[in-house]
Amino acid sequence: MNIANLLVRTAQSHAGQPALAHGTETVATYREFANKAASLGAGLMQQYGLQKGDRVALIMKNHPEYWISLFAVWHAGLTAVPVNAKLHISEFTYILENSGAKLAIATPELAKELTEGQDLAPVLSISDANYADLKNAAPIPMVDMAPDDLAWLFYTSGTTGKPKGAMLSHRNLLCAILSYFADVSSHEPGDCIIHAAPQTHGSGLYGLPLIAKGGIQVTPLSGGFEPAETLELIAHHKNCCFFFAPTMVHRLIGAEEFKSADTSNIKLIVYGGGPMYEADIRKALDAIGPKFCQIYGQGEAPMTITVLTQHELATGGDHPNRSERLASVGVERTDVEVCIRREDGTPCDLDEIGEITVRGDVVMLGYWQNEEATNNTLKDGWLWTGDMGAKDQDGFITLKDRSKDLIISGGTNIYPREIEEVLLTHPDVAEVSVIGRHHADWGEEVIAFVVPNGDVPSIETLDAHCLEHMARFKRPKEYFIRESLPKNNYGKVLKTELRKEFEN
Repeated sequence: MNIANLLVRTAQSHAGQPALAHGTETVATYREFANKAASLGAGLMQQYGLQKGDRVALIMKNHPEYWISLFAVWHAGLTAVPVNAKLHISEFTYILENSGAKLAIATPELAKELTEGQDLAPVLSISDANYADLKNAAPIPMVDMAPDDLAWLFYTSGTTGKPKGAMLSHRNLLCAILSYFADVSSHEPGDCIIHAAPQTHGSGLYGLPLIAKGGIQVTPLSGGFEPAETLELIAHHKNCCFFFAPTMVHRLIGAEEFKSADTSNIKLIVYGGGPMYEADIRKALDAIGPKFCQIYGQGEAPMTITVLTQHELATGGDHPNRSERLASVGVERTDVEVCIRREDGTPCDLDEIGEITVRGDVVMLGYWQNEEATNNTLKDGWLWTGDMGAKDQDGFITLKDRSKDLIISGGTNIYPREIEEVLLTHPDVAEVSVIGRHHADWGEEVIAFVVPNGDVPSIETLDAHCLEHMARFKRPKEYFIRESLPKNNYGKVLKTELRKEFEN
């Protein structure tokens, strides 16, 4: 049940079909894609002495070679550890150490950083001659894998401040793909997905259904999301699909170039990873048409918890609960059960707020080498998501709050505890609390409330301290110096009171 079989089968039936594109240029057909993956998998095993089940970190900015590396890892029976390319070297090091990765494959600039900043695993740059040589190794047959063998180790930060590795099996990924076909969309050869969002995260997962059906993985030359470039790619490629954070939808339709752009080649925009306000989705539907689908999921249940379907978004205009449905995350997916629960585990009544729990074959195996976190999250077969929500009489679920105080900025998860722990290591900081503040373009931005420990630290000093110890995108965008923080009777900081300061 090796997930790499998706590529092997498609290469058999659609060998000459374009598979990988860089901008507007096709760089590999499916035959070439599959052959290179099989050869690279063999080369990795031989040169680095890798064994079935070994972890290989993919620390890469968006690039067509990401797909060859990913499927090479799977083809050889190895476990992929895709890593957010925006992280700090200390965070890369933690993930390499925790996962026990035997190798890191990286894009050139990150390869240099990894080579200089850690010695836990050898680093293979996709620009090295050695990498090119490995793609010409004698290929090996695809390694057979059991359904529950580990395929993808997805590191997602938690409230403890340390990333946790969600263990996703070959069964988990296949189930997520089948659920996509059941609830999101179907595809034909020649459809494409444009990876304006990171391939190591949601956008990459949404590329898998297109590989199963002979679609094209399009990587922008910029490697990311530039509205003008994205619109140019839409004009060139047919039947374009995307996975967007809501903020990306907002930025696309707000771009000056959008006013004169032809967007008829857009087939589907799946949005998720953060809240989409009702006014924003109405504006997007007016601007682009009925080409949107919303999903709610998390790394522990990839792509798959609820869906607000393209049909619902397109045809629900006359329903009396239209506004509430647009503000919801839709209904539970075909392959899962969703239950809203109270703290004691009992199911909530309709419209009662509780924690969203889910079970099904898409739910992770557990957290890598973290039994305590696994037991706290997986209970009696149910995944406790940490998200609060309520279900109405028609089965539509609305998110009410995030119990883990997650901040989502530009579709990227940021956890306040990580930032607070860094700031508290500064000698001039006695207390700190980090929250998210609404931002028109990015959804939320990070701000910090700091209580000095004697001398008041300068903003420049705090910023430099953060940049030394964390990824740039996590650092606070603004600091507020306070004499004290609001607390309850138990001494817990009341973030709700801090957030009120920014409510309109």
